[in-house]
Amino acid sequence: MNTIRFPAEWEEQDGVLLAWPHADTDWKPYLTRAQETFARIIAEASHHGRVIVATATPAEVSHFLQHTHALIDRVQCYSISSNDTWARDFGPITVYENHRPVLLDCQFNGWGGKFNASLDNVISKKLKEHGVFEAAQLRHVPLILEGGSIETDGQGTLLTTSSCNANLNRNIHMSRLDTELAFTQFLGATRVLWLEHGFLTGDDTDGHVDMLARFAPHDTLVYQACDNIDDEHYTELLAMADELRNMRTVSGNPYHLIPLPWPSPQYDAEQHRLPVSYANYLILNGAVLVPIYNDPCDSLALTLIGKAYPGRKIIGIDCTALILQHGSLHCVTMQLPKGVLS
Repeated sequence: MNTIRFPAEWEEQDGVLLAWPHADTDWKPYLTRAQETFARIIAEASHHGRVIVATATPAEVSHFLQHTHALIDRVQCYSISSNDTWARDFGPITVYENHRPVLLDCQFNGWGGKFNASLDNVISKKLKEHGVFEAAQLRHVPLILEGGSIETDGQGTLLTTSSCNANLNRNIHMSRLDTELAFTQFLGATRVLWLEHGFLTGDDTDGHVDMLARFAPHDTLVYQACDNIDDEHYTELLAMADELRNMRTVSGNPYHLIPLPWPSPQYDAEQHRLPVSYANYLILNGAVLVPIYNDPCDSLALTLIGKAYPGRKIIGIDCTALILQHGSLHCVTMQLPKGVLS
């Protein structure tokens, strides 16, 4: 019998994938700030596993890493071009099929056709050609699916949002039931929990779940809360919290909920509001990298996420540069579970 399991992010990893920001992306007006942030993420991640970087300018990456505490021998750069840097959404989604890792190369359409993704869509294939994934099969999947749009507990339960994965700008010929059947076929899902509420202004993804709510060990859900009744997000995030409160584990028990504090609004130079979320953290072997925003709530967010992942080092990463392009720390990374790297 063929068994498929989509592992939880807190399980053992070989490493992390990123794509380096460059001048032909929307990062251009603040490129140095963005590259410094990426270098910090790479440096921290290198102490907890290997780091794979897709970049057309490997020398530039090396230059930035010289000014960090990165373990250089754990960072491997591959000369691969990209449209942008959101590895969470174009990177391979790893499942275990009969206990062996398989990389699912899903289709990425720039979050519903909003952006060109022709180069990003072949990065996984090119990494395979470079020999990065020799230890695992790369399988093309005829499904538009972004890694940031799904959360798993590693035991068959998926959490996602209707605003994204029931959106006709992804898989236009698929009903919600069809989508659930695809999650079962490709990800081994035994059940799907749908969030009908929750959004962040400035999020281009149609509401990726990794900006809103995350699974954690021991039947825990960590989520971005909003306690400011005058904020435009208050009603929707309160409704989302109610949904999470009413969800049940496989055994029928309520989840343990950890609400994260609500940071102050941040805006770009044109006064467009930016999507700021503490839920967009990255789990590594023995550590969690948490986005912080030079906000008074940063310290509490770090403490609460530490409670969700006991025994792991909690590391704050200034992500004020990343939100300028409407994403954050988890969005620019994709974990590579154990057995993936050659």
